[in-house]
Amino acid sequence: MDEGATIPAVTVTAADGSAMPLAAVPSPAVFYFYPKDDTSGCTREAQDFSALAADFAAAGVTVIGISKDPPAKHAAFTAKHGLTVTLASDEDGSACDAFGVWGEKQLYGRTYMGIERATFLFGHDGRLVRAWRKVRVPGHAAAVLAAAREVAAG
Repeated sequence: MDEGATIPAVTVTAADGSAMPLAAVPSPAVFYFYPKDDTSGCTREAQDFSALAADFAAAGVTVIGISKDPPAKHAAFTAKHGLTVTLASDEDGSACDAFGVWGEKQLYGRTYMGIERATFLFGHDGRLVRAWRKVRVPGHAAAVLAAAREVAAG
């Protein structure tokens, strides 16, 4: 997905089981993709975005975390860690494919298919302003907030 691309016409599932068409999400919007609920890096990332949720909301920016975990697992993950960020399920992989985040990964010499940790910021017009690929978690949510504030103000 290149800068200037529009939000893909794909639907994910909210933690409550309702359908969430991404193109209908209010913009500006941040969609962050992460591999798996309740793993150390993914937990830290969700906690970081949750800690800044009020700041994103004050800037008028919607934030949604997306993984292939089912809605019930998102609900348990949210409750366990007191998360305030919205999480959505992409069980069929349509959003992962549309954003280009599903691919081959390696861990401890093992190759497997999985979600690349990536974040996408869309402006008021629903067009991609910035993408972060192969995200490192420490400081990432704050960097996204800084960029989102610029987009929201402009």
